[in-house]
Amino acid sequence: MAVTRTGGASARWLSFAEAQTAQLPFDDPAETVITLDYSSGQRALEDDDFPFEVLSDIAEAESWRKEINRPTTHIHKWWAQRLGTVFRAMVLGAFAPSGTDLFELFYKPVRIKDAVVFDPFMGSGTTIAEAVKLGARGVGRDINAVAHFLVKCALSVHNRKAILDTFHEIEYDVADKVRSYYRTTLPDGSSADVLYYFWVKVIDCPSCDTPVDLFSSMIFARHAYPRKYPKSRAVCPSCGGINEVRYDAKDAQCTSCNKCFNPSDGPANGQSATCPTCAHKFPIAKTVRTKDEPPEHRLYAKLVLMPDGTKTYLPATEEDHKIYAKAQRSLSRRKNAYPIVGITPGHNTNQVLGYNYRFWHQMFNARQLLCLSFLADRIREIDDTVLRELFTCLFSGALEFNNMFASYKGEGTGAVRHMFAHHILKPERVPLEANLWGTPKSSGSFSTMFEGRIRRALDYADNPFELRVDHSAGKRKTEKVYGLSEKIGFPVAEDYASFAEGKRVYLSCGDSSATDLPDGSVDAILTDPPFFDNVHYSQLADFFHVWQRHILGDDGYRQQDTTRSEREVQNAQADDFTERLSGVWKEAHRVLKDDGLLAFTYHHSRPEGWRCVLRALMEAGFGVTAAQPIKAEMSVAMPKHQAKEPIDLDIIIVCRKRSQIQKHKWNGDLFSTVTPVATRQASRLIDSGRRLSRNDVRIIVMAQVLRQLSHAHSMEDALQILDDMNGDTEALIEKIHSLQKNRSKKQKGVS
Repeated sequence: MAVTRTGGASARWLSFAEAQTAQLPFDDPAETVITLDYSSGQRALEDDDFPFEVLSDIAEAESWRKEINRPTTHIHKWWAQRLGTVFRAMVLGAFAPSGTDLFELFYKPVRIKDAVVFDPFMGSGTTIAEAVKLGARGVGRDINAVAHFLVKCALSVHNRKAILDTFHEIEYDVADKVRSYYRTTLPDGSSADVLYYFWVKVIDCPSCDTPVDLFSSMIFARHAYPRKYPKSRAVCPSCGGINEVRYDAKDAQCTSCNKCFNPSDGPANGQSATCPTCAHKFPIAKTVRTKDEPPEHRLYAKLVLMPDGTKTYLPATEEDHKIYAKAQRSLSRRKNAYPIVGITPGHNTNQVLGYNYRFWHQMFNARQLLCLSFLADRIREIDDTVLRELFTCLFSGALEFNNMFASYKGEGTGAVRHMFAHHILKPERVPLEANLWGTPKSSGSFSTMFEGRIRRALDYADNPFELRVDHSAGKRKTEKVYGLSEKIGFPVAEDYASFAEGKRVYLSCGDSSATDLPDGSVDAILTDPPFFDNVHYSQLADFFHVWQRHILGDDGYRQQDTTRSEREVQNAQADDFTERLSGVWKEAHRVLKDDGLLAFTYHHSRPEGWRCVLRALMEAGFGVTAAQPIKAEMSVAMPKHQAKEPIDLDIIIVCRKRSQIQKHKWNGDLFSTVTPVATRQASRLIDSGRRLSRNDVRIIVMAQVLRQLSHAHSMEDALQILDDMNGDTEALIEKIHSLQKNRSKKQKGVS
């Protein structure tokens, strides 16, 4: 590694030792830049003292607001969007020589000139974005057309003025037309914008045919922190009046009709509902399936933005129903207003199919479809391809918050809970309809997402920053450090020939087990492969894909009306997952230079998940040289909060070609090999203040087991030992996990 000062006559080179201790300014990277010389030999990512504790603290800070701290790779929904902090560290560690103070290097303006970094599972583009920020060249490939599309939009060169002008042109042409369907007349005769409409699913009682509202509670609006802010709103089951109640109230008297009711109770309870008219109890899903259509919805309330800027909950009126009926009539007269594409059965779509949602457009109500069609038709008219794709990306992102699977998060936070909060397609019993164009006080609208996603991403692309965490004075303070990275925005190559001529970024859509990259053309492969589980991204991504295709046409990667592929790695079947992952690793082995690293993040709570990875790596000719625990992305994800033993860590699994590493015969002796390393890593994390679940410890232990086994002379021996040692690994996991309990008891005793 060397440092070069590019400031004219004063330019000079510093030695590696000098570079390690040089105090370099953050504000002018053009004057002082560290250039990494990625010669052969062990890399910093393989060092035992890789600073995963402090890097995890930075990643933790990023994870709470990923869309703000890494907006370029969060302009659109993708699942398991990895943390930029982690991948910046991985890029640096893959090229910095062993012994480098990687934490110190993290906050210096580093450039890795001419290095080619490949991500075969590019997802939201985190690897490519972090690589090009550091001056490297990025090659990204993903089998899913939605992933390819959003990364292309994120990393392309964008003309800020043209983007702003185009937005204002769309606003001029469409905004008032959309807003007209989200207006209401107040009691004093004045007009106001409706921020949100509140709906409830309705199904007929199988016994008496009376429509039953599927409320589990009549309280429909509460604060995100109800104990601190207990005021909530409940709808009267008798007259529909809106009442102010405590969030935990068990009795209330309606201020409109004076009837008493239990605000915390409702007809729906779990998977069943009870008819208020005849008291018949019936299963909800089974009753829905007796019909040919999805359940109907009833509009019962709205949140209005008053002229003075305050917000008021009001019951739905006859005027509201008339405006909605007008939208239904207008929609029926429009041609090609929305995509009509069937939903294919699958693990992540069977639930909605069970509720009779047969087509993607059925997830929206008539007003949403009408207003979306206004926007879609206008975006389709944009002449410039890059601009048309960027605004299609914005439109597609807004879909996540403007459908009848979205719900109300409440006050004190972003109001709209998007449809993928649970990573599944979950039919919402009390959906929220947001104002599609939006107001300055809206959440999830087209206009606010332009400000919050597109403009923020443009700002970050022009001036990227990293987060620094300061623990002084007993409080954690986060600050932004600028001047470390190159700007983001490049002409994107669409084939390797264009990339070979000098373009910085090459993105493609297709099976990563078969690429057009030449042998030995890649310096490092850094990625986050799909997990061996039941969340199939393509089944969920089709929700966006059909609309992107509706606007942009069926050219290129959008020829099919689905993003599903038989060659997807993501698969719940162990053998299929292993075969396809192995295929990608074999291709990685072919295109990677002999002295290059393959490093990827991974975690899994089941033994099969680790066995699959070991087998795939060894079949492809890779062995594990290091395994570093690091903060995973899920600080605020719903699945994490619902898990009994939540996983908060990923493992960075670092690999080299087996032809470059020394083989050994290992008998599964955990005590002398795995135990010291795993215990040391867990202790470092615990000492840094991080609490580890049993599954976090399992990840640390299993990664070190794989590290040992991957150096075996044969894959068959490695897999046999892994199968035989399950009981021993469980005992070791329990032993290390108990360290945390013992330390906690000692600390309490001291205090």
